[in-house]
Amino acid sequence: MADESDEITGYMLQTAEMIIRVAERMNQEDAGELISLILSGRRIYVTGAGRSGLVAKAFAMRLMHLGFSSYVIGETITPAFESEDMLVVFSGSGETNSIVNACDMVHDLGGWICLITAYPKSRAGELADYIIDIGESSGDNRDSPQEYELRQITGQYRSVSVPIGRGALFEMAALAFSDAVISALMAARHLDPEEIRRRFSNMQ
Repeated sequence: MADESDEITGYMLQTAEMIIRVAERMNQEDAGELISLILSGRRIYVTGAGRSGLVAKAFAMRLMHLGFSSYVIGETITPAFESEDMLVVFSGSGETNSIVNACDMVHDLGGWICLITAYPKSRAGELADYIIDIGESSGDNRDSPQEYELRQITGQYRSVSVPIGRGALFEMAALAFSDAVISALMAARHLDPEEIRRRFSNMQ
């Protein structure tokens, strides 16, 4: 068991090191623009496919805890998007068709788009007003299927490689980044943790 435990520890440390490298190369001004947009009072919509979608939902929940108006694209209670609203997109590839379609619609409606991605030079990147590049690798994902569901059916998982997949790294880096954004917003608004806790769900 010791060998297996050592291996797990090694993978965790390798993951942490990669996230540190991503954080160190990230453009701080771009991150600051996202903070300013959120603080401007716009309604915030989020979207993502697969595990990136789970990161997006976690971000929307944390924004709600801070008192922001946040919504998840595709949920039944999500209101109509308006021109002063903003869309925060979590997409490692920036090529998933459902994500690109959402960006295209927001672009047509005159809203703001912030793309959090590992591939800025993507179809979603061409539509975004702001791009947060949290990728560690370079290249182009356009040669693989652009429908998330199709990639799952055909086994072309972008998150699978050894020892840590690029997709898995993106999702972990995106989660770390989104939590850091939440911490920055808490500091900017001088929020009391007790005030935040009062917004936690009491219907478990």
